[in-house]
Amino acid sequence: MSSSMSSIRPLALEAAVRQCTRSRPSPAFRNALHRRQAPKPHTQRRCYADGPGRPPVPSGLPQRTTVYAPKTRIAVGVVFISALIYSMVTGEKASLSADIPTIAEQDTLRKRESGITATSPMRLRMEALIKAKQREIVQALEAIDGGKFLTDTWTRPNGGGGISCVLQEGKVFEKAGVNISIVYGTLPRKAISQMRVNHKALDPDVESLEFFAAGLSLVLHPNNPMAPTVHLNYRYFETANADGSTNAWWFGGGTDLTPSYLFDEDVIHFHRTIKEACDQHDKNYYSRFKKWCDEYFSVKHRGETRGVGGIFFDDLDESEKDQESLFAFSSTCLDAFLPSYLPIIKRRKDMPFGEKEKQWQQLRRGRYVEFNLVHDRGTAFGLATPGARIESVLMSLPLTARWQYMHEPEVGSREERLMQVLKQPVEWVE
Repeated sequence: MSSSMSSIRPLALEAAVRQCTRSRPSPAFRNALHRRQAPKPHTQRRCYADGPGRPPVPSGLPQRTTVYAPKTRIAVGVVFISALIYSMVTGEKASLSADIPTIAEQDTLRKRESGITATSPMRLRMEALIKAKQREIVQALEAIDGGKFLTDTWTRPNGGGGISCVLQEGKVFEKAGVNISIVYGTLPRKAISQMRVNHKALDPDVESLEFFAAGLSLVLHPNNPMAPTVHLNYRYFETANADGSTNAWWFGGGTDLTPSYLFDEDVIHFHRTIKEACDQHDKNYYSRFKKWCDEYFSVKHRGETRGVGGIFFDDLDESEKDQESLFAFSSTCLDAFLPSYLPIIKRRKDMPFGEKEKQWQQLRRGRYVEFNLVHDRGTAFGLATPGARIESVLMSLPLTARWQYMHEPEVGSREERLMQVLKQPVEWVE
């Protein structure tokens, strides 16, 4: 920059600085302005200090005012002027988007300043809910098994993280995982276009959107073949505009039971408990989401369902109910998990079994693996997410499984009865 530019800034540039910093005009600017307003030459002492010895400002010029947060304003002004100069020199449009706090940074500040309350953004309230439920469920399962979960806490570079709680080779559970994840990231244009099929609120004209996803996922694989595997997942997803405001949001989730040997009383209890939770919010929810579950958890290449069902829902947004109602519904469903499953595992964990039953359990677990790796959208999303924690994504897989060529259950056996139910889903409760 030339010496003349450094001594007296152009008026347009000076005005931009003033607009950003809201500070008093520089002495050089006052000199230039005074010369333009008063043609007759005069002398004026130039002073750059703001100390107590500062001479009075000549009459007719703006008086000095107190500047609020001067360092912050100067920093913002420097960023703005740098972008302005870059734009003038290169002819390119300068972007300040990098200086807008991300929703991850905004949420971190909110939690530091005021914690999480009933008035916090839904992102933070969902995070608090799943963390509390994870602790509650882990404690209950440790009491049943007698072993301790390994707790693995991890963070993501762009914000968020998770807590993976895993128990392997326990007394009751061969493998049990209770995971939570809080993910901040950016959706590319292609992903936005795909999501607009179910969410018209998403802006189709932007190149990317910040997103937030939080969920609790649980899978329990018992040792005893008479005790059923169970799965649960409840989640919240949100996209944000450039200024951090919510662009679109939705809830999803569900729970389902996967037995190797069918005990009608267990399945009826499981479904009845879920139905009671659904009925607290909408009498149509259970039948609607039960059907959705049977259709979703289908091992299509085998022509059978993964298990005996439960409920499943996804993409529930403002077109379904308001945000508070859907949050309350998800919370009630989470509350219903332990009452739906603990009585079953207590009844079955110590039942006698032999090698034949164990091999059948391993074959059924093979079907479980097939569904999760081939058809499950959650697994696919996790594996496709940049920086995903693969160990946590694949936590749902059993510790052991078996594939046997052309295996068919004996006619009239308990194994065959299970297959009949899996090929033709049953209505377990009215």
